Amino acid sequence: MTCSTPLADTTNPPGLELGALSRWFGANVPACQGPLAAAVLHGGRSNLTYLVTDGHSRWVVRRPPLGGLTPSAHDIGREFRVMSALRATGVAVPGTVAHCTDQDVTGAPFTVVAYVEGRVLRSRADTAGLTPYDLGRCADGLVEQLARLHALSYTEAGLSGWGRPEGYLRRQLDRWRTQWDLVATRQLSELPRLHKALEDALPRESDASIVHGDFRVDNTILDPTDLSRVRAVVDWELSTLGDPLADLGTFLAYRDPAVDALLDSPAATDPGFPGPFELAELYALLSGRDITLLPFYQALAYFKIAVIAEGVYARHLQGVTVGEGFAGAGASVPELVKAGLALLGRRR
Repeated sequence: MTCSTPLADTTNPPGLELGALSRWFGANVPACQGPLAAAVLHGGRSNLTYLVTDGHSRWVVRRPPLGGLTPSAHDIGREFRVMSALRATGVAVPGTVAHCTDQDVTGAPFTVVAYVEGRVLRSRADTAGLTPYDLGRCADGLVEQLARLHALSYTEAGLSGWGRPEGYLRRQLDRWRTQWDLVATRQLSELPRLHKALEDALPRESDASIVHGDFRVDNTILDPTDLSRVRAVVDWELSTLGDPLADLGTFLAYRDPAVDALLDSPAATDPGFPGPFELAELYALLSGRDITLLPFYQALAYFKIAVIAEGVYARHLQGVTVGEGFAGAGASVPELVKAGLALLGRRR
């Protein structure tokens, strides 16, 4: 992807030192033709994402947050590996360029991927003017992309050791409960209640596939002239091998207004989008999967997103977030937990 002019801001954005990054690019990115300019890309409640250019080509650089890290989270090397493996599979991912593990360059490991031109529906401002038909077409493309990912043979993609599908749901419950203990900024009695309700309802895995882990509309880049065409799925840091219905549950949970405070009025909660039932039915049709137990998977997603939201809020309180729109993340946590309890019939 090319551009005719460099970014206006040539100062060091938070988390990058452009002199050291330019030297590293010169040695490791063959297309690089000179000093770099960079700017923080809007969005992202976890890893930091930058648009970088030498005035001729554009790249996207990703690195972990500046602070507030938790074990097993923010693994940019992991998302680099899975995107590299998926390039020839028909799943839309950016082209991978380079992965740096030398923390002396930016203070943390980072990855470089190709810049993908397209449209991102991140907020309600981005969906203004779109009709229910437009948003329905977009939803069709998203669900098709998710079903395509779950239909892949992870063995043929070279990802046999990517995760341990057996016991995935149990590990998800344990992992996110542990993460809560690490990031919690207050006592919230309903969260342990949701965890217990999920334990009581825990099913066997429905199947094993590559799962994205955070699939939602603003983690995709769309064709501006045809919103049903997904040009790239991004943000693969939570990807693994696991139960594909967990991905579907996450996708549907992000359709709930309970996430509005976390994502600052996200596009996904625009009432013009098809509702969760319609989206789930389309996924079942395309994938051939049984979605009878979908309420469990949606409740699990609410639990996970609540913990993620608390982590975002904790980093905001610590002053280590970059950008705006993080202060409301904490308000979404109790709403997400209540939504999960309601799905499992455990209203207060």
